[in-house]
Amino acid sequence: MCGRYASSRSPEDLAEEFEVLDPRLERALPPSWNVAPTAEVYAVLERVAKDPDGGSDVGATARQLRTVRWGLVPSWAKDPSIGSRMINARAETLAEKPAFRKALQVRRCIVPADGYYEWYVTERTTARGKPVKQPYFITPSDGSVLAMAGLYEIWRDPTRADDDPDRLRWTCTVITTSATDELGRIHDRMPLMVGRDARDAWLDPTLTTPDLTALLTPAQQGGLTAFPVSAAGGSVANDGPELVRPLPLEELPTAPTSAEVEDDAQGRLL
Repeated sequence: MCGRYASSRSPEDLAEEFEVLDPRLERALPPSWNVAPTAEVYAVLERVAKDPDGGSDVGATARQLRTVRWGLVPSWAKDPSIGSRMINARAETLAEKPAFRKALQVRRCIVPADGYYEWYVTERTTARGKPVKQPYFITPSDGSVLAMAGLYEIWRDPTRADDDPDRLRWTCTVITTSATDELGRIHDRMPLMVGRDARDAWLDPTLTTPDLTALLTPAQQGGLTAFPVSAAGGSVANDGPELVRPLPLEELPTAPTSAEVEDDAQGRLL
């Protein structure tokens, strides 16, 4: 699964990378090397353009860069807190699950990232006897932007007036699949990626082919590299580029750290 990732690029850089012509940002998000569930994140998506006079669809689509919350809230949800349990969507069941089925057809997006974290279960144990988890950062070998496949939804808050600008909540989820090859040794799930040649089709809300996930690429085929990093990223209080600094083998802990003994915090984050 994908439970944490890094996103440090500016909206201007992302708009250029993903050919966004209609940015919808009220403000830029600060760079983060420890993006956690329910945080505000960037998403690239396309919406069918509206006639400014009549409000009807005009057929053309416009590619947008928006801020959304990570953790999908289906439009029919009674309580938005459900989003904290929907940060990932399994590719194998997207077309079956009510929470994702409609979004797969018309509300697909790309979640840009520098890379993502996975926690490898080592043979060591904490003082409480729990397995020690070593975080790895997985990122494109060439330093390019990681285009994680996602879905988005728009939830209407029934407690707010129709003219309240906060009435609509935009949320997203990251699509995952089974991990194999080298990355599979770290974690059994990984995000699906949208290759450059598949971006137009994946984002097009008018495209409703039977198997849209065929457009996606498993992470291990995307030229990624994985390396161990500091366990400090296990706490949402920590952020900064030092979290993605490769950890030399001699710096890998050989005994439980104080953070691991304190609460084995990583278990809550996965």
